Amino acid sequence: MTSSPVFVDSPAPDLLARMSRPGPRYTSYPTADRFGPVFGVADYRAAVAARRAADPRRPLSLYVHIPFCQSLCYYCACNKIITSERDKAAVYLGYLLREIDMQAALFDGMNRVAQLHFGGGTPTYLSGEQMGVLTSHLRRAFEFAGDAEGEYGIEIDPRTVDAARIHELRAQGFNRLSLGVQDFDPDVQRAVNRIQPAALTLDAIAAARAAGYRSISIDLIYGLPKQSPASMRRTLDQVVQAGPDRISVYHYAHLPELFKSQRLIREEDMPSAQTRLELLALCIAHLTGNGYVYIGMDHFARPDDELALAQRQGRLQRNFQGYSTHAGADMLSCGVSAISAVGAAYSQNEKSLGRYYARLDQGELPVARGLNLGTDDLLRRDLIQRLMCDFSLDVEAFERRHGIEFGACFAREAAQLAALEADGLLARTPGRLDVTPSGRFLVRNICMVFDRYLGSAGAQPLLRMPYSRTA
Repeated sequence: MTSSPVFVDSPAPDLLARMSRPGPRYTSYPTADRFGPVFGVADYRAAVAARRAADPRRPLSLYVHIPFCQSLCYYCACNKIITSERDKAAVYLGYLLREIDMQAALFDGMNRVAQLHFGGGTPTYLSGEQMGVLTSHLRRAFEFAGDAEGEYGIEIDPRTVDAARIHELRAQGFNRLSLGVQDFDPDVQRAVNRIQPAALTLDAIAAARAAGYRSISIDLIYGLPKQSPASMRRTLDQVVQAGPDRISVYHYAHLPELFKSQRLIREEDMPSAQTRLELLALCIAHLTGNGYVYIGMDHFARPDDELALAQRQGRLQRNFQGYSTHAGADMLSCGVSAISAVGAAYSQNEKSLGRYYARLDQGELPVARGLNLGTDDLLRRDLIQRLMCDFSLDVEAFERRHGIEFGACFAREAAQLAALEADGLLARTPGRLDVTPSGRFLVRNICMVFDRYLGSAGAQPLLRMPYSRTA
């Protein structure tokens, strides 16, 4: 399958305002708030055994979670531990290596890794020596694709690394770098307790280019306190001038009732709903106007970037790290709170260090909860994946793949699909569903129509999870 290049039109402000609502980002379907404690280690082992029986040669996408941060960013909703006690990282590393060994034994004979991502927290909270121990251990435990073929990424905080460390990370096997920026404006940085002069970021990008990284990405957030269209435009100008290969522009989900750190943000500094919509429209127009391709959700890439190429070739996939070029790769995740996706099952590790350590001390994999997907879940997961990644669905191919008749299977969704079509977000033709250019930034709203768990009285979430707004 090959699709045409993807463009995006900024939806009309009144439509954005009407469609804006909390909703899943669909890094999985069903979403993580549907995972339950009934799922345990035995279920996870069964999923791995099913993978071995079905297709042991399929490559893995490996995720490693490092939860520690040196300082608190007020906006952050990630699972992190703020500490200056470096010995905690040494203890964690010891337990993490034990989990890696257990997982490697379970995946023995089907352990080829095509993709690796280190997230957090701040992965570079580990010292260079500790990172070397961890990466060497991983390469002994798993079979990694060569540097030219594999995608090996790490998130860095430009405030905590220098050029020498960036070169060291490249020597340790990383070939992709993701830099947290959020906003270059000093007033915004002070409001969220993340002081990061632009020079630090630009120096990190220059060092990464010199070190030979294949791809460099920058993360931004819109909707932060003190942001305005004028300040955001200045940040976007600086980002475009820096020329990263990929740019993510996330919508800040302000939920102080769930996250204590967000209570440190002054409510009077928060942009209005109208301003947030203006910021969104500005980001879309500015980035696409400067040559970036809209990939989906809040991701943009250069036309020659592997994400853009994968989208045009119909092999883009969405997983817990966002968009991926490795369609069909199961995700094996290690570390506290890490989520794996193996075959028709999701599993999540213990979310507290104490419980994570205790399970490993007992010689157990630290699986805390998860979900075995049923036939309907798998069908809807496939549908949502295609809409999120391709902005289209070949209905006839989908029917053949799942042995269903689309109209009968999704009769209850027909009225909502008609409403989306009337709003100009979706086009329905015989044998196809296509998200329109103006619907592409609201693709989450379209996917929510097919989410049978939303609004179902009999399918309440097992865990309260924060959803960002769809616009």
